[in-house]
Amino acid sequence: MKIVVQRSKAAKVTVGEKITGSITHGFVLLVGITHEDTFEDAAYLADKIVHLRVFDDEEGKMNRSLLDIQGEILSVSQFTLYGDCRKGRRPNFMNAARPEKALDIYLRFNEMLEEKGVHVEKGEFGAMMDVSLTNDGPVTLILESK
Repeated sequence: MKIVVQRSKAAKVTVGEKITGSITHGFVLLVGITHEDTFEDAAYLADKIVHLRVFDDEEGKMNRSLLDIQGEILSVSQFTLYGDCRKGRRPNFMNAARPEKALDIYLRFNEMLEEKGVHVEKGEFGAMMDVSLTNDGPVTLILESK
């Protein structure tokens, strides 16, 4: 799994005219899943994400986790994270997991985050989505399970 983590002051995802998820503060996660990924990969990254110390403490140092600040997550499936652009001018998405496998892992990943005490809002798997956010910092990290 590959996840782009963006610290956010506010974010929302829209499908057509409908807002499918929005948060006030926390993380926006762009979640990519490849063929070899398992529920163990999802568990590893869920634990890593809720404990990442990238929120400011009283002294302005990145020393607090999502749990510490009672932040929220906006989780958006993003198969294009596994786009291979090494050859030609159009990405090859052969490294992205098939939708049925990716959906199972994506849904379980979100459940794992919620089980850790984090409120999770979501995009719509497989849909064309508009994601808007105010990136706080900006702080953007890329996490991988392998």
